[in-house]
Amino acid sequence: MTVTADTAVTSTSAVVNPVLRVAPASPAAAAAYFSAALAFHADVSDVAAALAADGDAGFVVLDSRSTESWDQGHVPGAIHLPTALIPEQAEQLLDRSVPVVTYCWGPGCNGATRAALALAELGFQVKEMLGGFEYWAREGFEFETWEGRERRATDPLTAPVDAADCGC
Repeated sequence: MTVTADTAVTSTSAVVNPVLRVAPASPAAAAAYFSAALAFHADVSDVAAALAADGDAGFVVLDSRSTESWDQGHVPGAIHLPTALIPEQAEQLLDRSVPVVTYCWGPGCNGATRAALALAELGFQVKEMLGGFEYWAREGFEFETWEGRERRATDPLTAPVDAADCGC
């Protein structure tokens, strides 16, 4: 029997490894893919760090959810522009020379992706914030509601509790 990278030998037969059933991309293809992914996405911790730094972060944050969702909680300083209103209002609210970082509820919602697409089609530079508002709150960052500012305890499944960052 010939053993390849996608099989493991057991005492009875070869078993297909589900991880390697499709071979990994070449290093060059992987580098191109992951480089592109970083051009399209930013994570919650990086957005929070950039907003907390002294001076201009170099981008604006856009919450693409409904008014009811915005009132429940949003990133401080974010611009509220529901996705459906982007075509008619983006030009008045945003500066084309400033990149936009979109977010919606969380990983189970593609509202930020739809908002990013709408903005890109209008000629804006845009990234999507991975994790959305859910991970913003779960990672313990301050947020605003219609009642004022809040902060939740850091969820140890999403961020280190006793460290400044995850070291990623």
